[in-house]
Amino acid sequence: MESIKVFAPATVANVSCGFDVMGFALDNPGDEIILKKRNGKGIVIQEITGEEGKLSNAVDNNTATVAIQSYLNHMGENIGLDVYLHKKMPLGSGLGSSAASAVAGVFAANELLGGKLSRDELLPFAMEGEKLASGDYHADNVAPSLLGGFRLIRGYDPVDVVQIATPENMWVSVVHPAIEINTKEARGLLNKEVALKKAIQQWGNVGGLIAGLITEDYGLIGRSMKDVIIEPVRAKLLNGYDAVRQAALDAGAVGCGISGSGPAIFTFNPDEQTAQKVGDAMQEAFLTKGITSNIYCSRINQQGAVVLG
Repeated sequence: MESIKVFAPATVANVSCGFDVMGFALDNPGDEIILKKRNGKGIVIQEITGEEGKLSNAVDNNTATVAIQSYLNHMGENIGLDVYLHKKMPLGSGLGSSAASAVAGVFAANELLGGKLSRDELLPFAMEGEKLASGDYHADNVAPSLLGGFRLIRGYDPVDVVQIATPENMWVSVVHPAIEINTKEARGLLNKEVALKKAIQQWGNVGGLIAGLITEDYGLIGRSMKDVIIEPVRAKLLNGYDAVRQAALDAGAVGCGISGSGPAIFTFNPDEQTAQKVGDAMQEAFLTKGITSNIYCSRINQQGAVVLG
């Protein structure tokens, strides 16, 4: 194999109460990457599209190539690779843009070299790319983008990723407003310590959300989608968040929350029709604030990264 094309999906991380420990993959949007072997050694970024010139062509400053290089170093490979990265999703969206690039890169490199490592074994290399973007190792975006499904990150020492079953008919609505939030800056606003009373509430909601997803109890899912620690801080960065959230719930959403560090907002819905209705309601709520947005409706993507050709 001399070249390969891969798609890695966008993700919703945190999932309300699950800061840094929960995330799931979407069917769309996502990133595409093409890797081509070439004579010589080293990685060269030949093209990046869809990011309005905001991403670096320097190999050590791009999440895709940082992840690829980490993988190649581990495998003892020093081949030449040309990289063509096509961003099919907005940057700074809260939908795991940096993670999708990292996952696409390392998954493509592994497939190009014969699939020597399993998906689980590729996770640490994707996390190296994510560290470049967020300043720390996190798997709540890269794990679902790589592996698919709804993922619980039980721990980081070592990384322990658990797949959580979800209702088959559940749909997700995501609205991405024309606002950009820097992940590192958003993390910098968070309190370093948490009051015990709030921590207890959060633990209960995390357990309730997981139980609700497994048992397909939409009432329990909705009651559990409450973040008493992170969301109150990050909601201040989102003009109109309270109104958008209420519009979503009024339109029939099971629950609503901020995706990652924002500005994207996601909902769980009992079916596709409700998902479309909720997406429209959220978009209209943003428009009352003079903010345009894009809507994505999707099931939870169970495949993760895939080879396109």
